[in-house]
Amino acid sequence: MKRAIQILLVEDNPADADLTRESFRTSPFEVDLTVAVNGKEAVECVHKRGRFAGTATPDLILLDLNLPGIDGKGVLREIKQDAELKRIPVSILTSSSSERDITQSYQLGANCYMVKPLDFKSFQSTVRAVEQFWFGVAKLPQEEGEKSTSMP
Repeated sequence: MKRAIQILLVEDNPADADLTRESFRTSPFEVDLTVAVNGKEAVECVHKRGRFAGTATPDLILLDLNLPGIDGKGVLREIKQDAELKRIPVSILTSSSSERDITQSYQLGANCYMVKPLDFKSFQSTVRAVEQFWFGVAKLPQEEGEKSTSMP
């Protein structure tokens, strides 16, 4: 039996979180979306602490850079410096098109960088492209004990 794809969305804007949630509702893949609304929650989620204690390890993290408290770069740094977490692909999904942000994100270990489209249709197309690449084309590492042949 195939399991749902675990995605952690780190997004402080409720409208953008709703757009993402709505885009995944029509996904051809079974997706379990967890939302962290700030950097602190994202760190707690990947370390399975607090209210995220029972949360599955994400297969993919969609990370906004502009977050209150610990910003997206701080979250990315935390993930990519941890031996257990660094295998998780992190896709930056942010409103910033700054070359400095792009360069720093890749230097910190981001696996891709996307600028959020402004309209729903374009946003949905971006989500479809993310799905098709990460879950249709790319081979992702699995948790210990799972087969790493392909995603569900």
